[in-house]
Parts: sequence; structure tokens; C-alpha cells
Amino acid sequence: MVKANKYLLILLVTVTTYVLFEYYRPKPIDWSPTYENDDKIPFGTQALFELLPGVMQQSAVKTVRLPVYNFLTETKLPNRSNYIVVCRDFNIDRNDQRLLLRYVQRGNNALISAYDLPDSLGAVLGFKADVKEPTQADTTLRQNFVNLQLRTPTGYNFFHDDGRNFLSIKKSANITVLGRNARQEPVFIRLQYGKGQFFIHNLPLAFTNYYVLDAKTSDYAFKALSYLPALPTYWDEYQKQGRFDEDQQSILRYVRSQPALNWAYYLVVFGLILYAIFAGKRTQRIIPVIEPPKNTSLDFVKTVGQLYFQQGDHDNLARKKIQYFLAELRERYGLNTNSLDKEFTETLARKSGTSLQETAELVRLLRDTQKSISLSEYDLLTLNKAIENFKSELRLSRF
Repeated sequence: MVKANKYLLILLVTVTTYVLFEYYRPKPIDWSPTYENDDKIPFGTQALFELLPGVMQQSAVKTVRLPVYNFLTETKLPNRSNYIVVCRDFNIDRNDQRLLLRYVQRGNNALISAYDLPDSLGAVLGFKADVKEPTQADTTLRQNFVNLQLRTPTGYNFFHDDGRNFLSIKKSANITVLGRNARQEPVFIRLQYGKGQFFIHNLPLAFTNYYVLDAKTSDYAFKALSYLPALPTYWDEYQKQGRFDEDQQSILRYVRSQPALNWAYYLVVFGLILYAIFAGKRTQRIIPVIEPPKNTSLDFVKTVGQLYFQQGDHDNLARKKIQYFLAELRERYGLNTNSLDKEFTETLARKSGTSLQETAELVRLLRDTQKSISLSEYDLLTLNKAIENFKSELRLSRF
């Protein structure tokens, strides 16, 4: 009993030590670009989201966890407001787009920062999100504002971005370029739509924690947001985190929310527990599965042959091949294989039903192989092919 307690104590100390080590050891930095407003990792957007109320002069910025269509139809909105989306890919369907256009047309503002933007939205507003070939990637490419009051002498370098994304603009009096890269390609534009404005930004990495907290680039995001008026602001998280929070993403969420289904769930669980207790015992002896006997002779022969071949012992393998082939001829046709002469050849051709010419060629090859001092891999393959062809002729002659 003392020994059992001793071993149990050792196990407990070991497990506790491992758990504490895993909990307190430094965690590697996660460089995944999530753009989520509750992520503290370099490419999350928690820093900007927490500072946004001060920029917008609002008490709080509301998070949206609904598709654009649902949000704009189910939410009571103020007369004018801002809608901000920062994500990798901005994905909306036809209904979302229709409601978003109507939202801006009525005098609201939408700032969308994403690498991939829908072509259907660009077709309506007069722009297209383009990307250059991988060979033209440039992590040293600098970005800057067009407005002289906002631009800096050296520009901004977001070196984790490869510099391939830019915006193509159709000629339109309603579009104003707000930011360009060093190639003079637009990356930030303003589009007047009805009474409101769209702000399309093609570099969402600039709004992440890494660049918002870096002294060299920290003011870029706030200068870009300064184009939005100080109005109630909504921050879209549906594009990144989906509709539900982490504690709402259980597959049983709907079942648990309905009283009838919830009681049914508990009854099923309780019933399964009772079944496991009272009816879980095996009522019939397990019938063992008896495998039929296998003929492993052929497998053994193949294995030995492969072993000789892999070791490169072609001479030994060829001579054994001849030895077993002659033994087969003796057993099947009652031939004397001590002398592979003309009489042996004619007898074999007659009894096997093969042509005299083919039989003579095979016997000649067998005789030459027996006389050879050393055989190569090519000789072995030639011999094997001749024997297999002869056996094939025998099988065909039977039908």
C-alpha cells in the first residue's frame, strides 16, 4: 500500500510539473492575419478597435456579427452612421450588396479595407481590385496619401505586404484617389454614391496591431479613418468570425435554446446511461473470426527472388532459375536434362507442342547461360523473358 501511494505521488508530481511547464513557457508568436477585433496577435485589430471610439468621438463602437443584409434590415439605425469592414476577403451576395448600396445612397458612409473585393460591387462603383504577377512582388514598396496635409516625406512601408495589390479605376467624376503606392497606383479611393460615400482601401494589413502600434506607421490608420465623419460607427466582424461568438458556436446551441428539445436531449442522455448500466453486458459469446489457411509458398518464392535481385546476385539467381525450370520439365515431360543437345530439343518441342525453332532458341540460351562464368542483370532479364514466353506458349497450346 505504501508503494502504491509512493508511485501515485510520483505520477501526480510529474503531471503537475508538465502542466505548469506548458502553461508558463513562452508561446510562439502567431503571425496569422486574422484581422479580428479581439485578437492581440500582430495581425489582429484589437488595438485599432479599442482606440476607434476616441477617433469617431463616440462612447462606443458597436460590433456587427450579422450579414450585411440582416444587419441593415433588422437593426434600427440612426439617421447617419459609418460602417467599417477590415478583412482579407470581402464576401457579399447580391442581397447584401443591394442593401449596402442603398445604405450609402441614403447618406451613410462605408469604409471597406480588403485585398479581395467583389467584382459586382466594383462594376457598380467604377473600380476593380487588381493584383500583379508574383514576379512583381515588392515588400519595400511605400504607400502615401495624396492629401499634402496627410502625406509624409518618406511614405509608409508595410513590409509584410508584398505590394502586388492595387485598384484600377474607371474614368468617373465621383471617384477621388486618396492614397497611392510608389508605382503611383491607387490603393485608397473615395466614391460618392448618392448622399453618402464609399471608402475603398486595398491594404487591410495597415489597420492591424503590428502597424498601428509601430511608431513608424501608427498614424497611417488614423489618417485614413479621418476621412469618416464623427458619427455612430459599426464595425463588421461577421466577415472574419461569423455570426456567433465562441460560446454560441456549439452544435447543440439550437437544441438547448428550445425547451422541448432540451428536455428530449436530457432524456436521451439519461436513457443511454441507464442502458449502459443495465443492458451493457455482453449477452452472447463473441464468435471468433477464423481466417482460411493461406498458401504462402508463392509469396515465399517471390520474396526470395526479390532478395536475390535486390542484392545484385544475378548469376546465382539465373542458375537457380534454370535449375527449377529443368526440374519442371523433368517432372512434366519425363525428359533427361543432363545433356541439352539436339535430341533433347526435338523431344521437348514435340512433347510441349511448341515450334522447333523457338524451342531450339530457348535451349541454346539455357546452354550458354550454364557455360557462362558470370551473368549480368541483362542476362538474367533475357533468360527470365525467354522462359516466361515458353510457358505462355504452353498455356496457349492447351486451348
